Amino acid sequence: MRNNISIKVENLSKIYRIGLKEETPDTFVGAVKGFLLRPVENFRRLRKLSKFKEMETKDVIWALRNVSFEIKKGEVVGIVGENGAGKSTLLKILARVTDPTSGYALLSGRVGSLLEVGTGMHPELTGRENIYLSGTILGMTKKEIDNKFDEIVEFANLSKFIDTPVKRYSSGMKVRLGFAIAAHLNTDILLVDEVLAVGDLSFQRKSLGKMRDVVSEGRTVLFVSHNMAAVQALCPKTMLLHSGKIVKIDRTPEVLKEYFKLMGNKNPKNLDNLKREGNGKVKLTSLKIYNNLGDEFNYVRSGDVTVIEFTLEKYAIVKIVDIAFRFRDLFGQLLFTCSTQFTGQTLEINSQRLRGKCILNKFPLAPGIYHIGFWVAADRERADYLEKALELQVIEGNFWKGGKLPVVRKDGPFLVEHKWVFEEEKNGQ
Repeated sequence: MRNNISIKVENLSKIYRIGLKEETPDTFVGAVKGFLLRPVENFRRLRKLSKFKEMETKDVIWALRNVSFEIKKGEVVGIVGENGAGKSTLLKILARVTDPTSGYALLSGRVGSLLEVGTGMHPELTGRENIYLSGTILGMTKKEIDNKFDEIVEFANLSKFIDTPVKRYSSGMKVRLGFAIAAHLNTDILLVDEVLAVGDLSFQRKSLGKMRDVVSEGRTVLFVSHNMAAVQALCPKTMLLHSGKIVKIDRTPEVLKEYFKLMGNKNPKNLDNLKREGNGKVKLTSLKIYNNLGDEFNYVRSGDVTVIEFTLEKYAIVKIVDIAFRFRDLFGQLLFTCSTQFTGQTLEINSQRLRGKCILNKFPLAPGIYHIGFWVAADRERADYLEKALELQVIEGNFWKGGKLPVVRKDGPFLVEHKWVFEEEKNGQ
């Protein structure tokens, strides 16, 4: 493997058999018999697995199929894909948690991983003991672990429970400790699977900040997440998996475009399944979002014309209707509001049904994932309110028409139209 390569994967495949169950002997004689016959049984299974490579059967799942790629040292690569695409299986093979059916993976350097809540921690040991165990497995000296210990405990906020066995920890406590260990100990490669999807809001923010620190340290990171905002913020490069195969490895914005197309429209079809508040005199019955090409997707480009199309149904006699869309980030922070009150377009509904559009001529948010809330008032009283009516993905677009694409991790969430004027003064004037 070349010196600049941190991870090399070649023709990696993983096959699972549906319904495969080990037979557990219930007697001593059965156990001895099973032990003696195990080599024969293993040989039979290997022969069956070799046949699975040549044919498709109903009782076989290809979690990964002939996956090959190389990751350079210091690269931060996101891995995205639908549920069952093979993302977690790939990380488990790289972390040596499970073996591949065929192919191989070579990793250069110390490997730290956080794959599931509590993975890698011994339940009978205390939090303190697990920190030293993890560091020892990574090849660190006691002095090196000592230097990181206080920082790990402070980050995990577990000083009161650090000498309590991990088996008595809640799931939130386990993930805080697991993430703190993986992020703070000296590793060359860090494998992270959906860590930002667990824990409370404050921990998610804290974890995202620490992940930014890890990225800036020059470590090689593979980051699996369904949080597209986090992927865009942390990963310049991303891999898209689908049905166990690599669809694309490229710059993150380009891969996410492919991912959104693959996933299709995710706008909710049945708004009644969503939590809503109000007196019900007027209700939202349909909601769609379009990009500037007229395609109905759950993503738009920064700077694109964006159209939100909706339908209202009237269930009582009302005179005046006010409508608003509220855009929030993943943490619920209100970013901006589009309202008929702002534009002086308060409506009178004379028919039972009203169709409308809210048009944003130049979408002002940087790449990320956002929620759109809907609010309608009938005669100044709240009639219908959905806090998360739509989930919207925003990808890179040439907002300023100058070729510079906004980067959410350093340019901030808002894009503002502006221009610069300069005037040079000559010497002596």
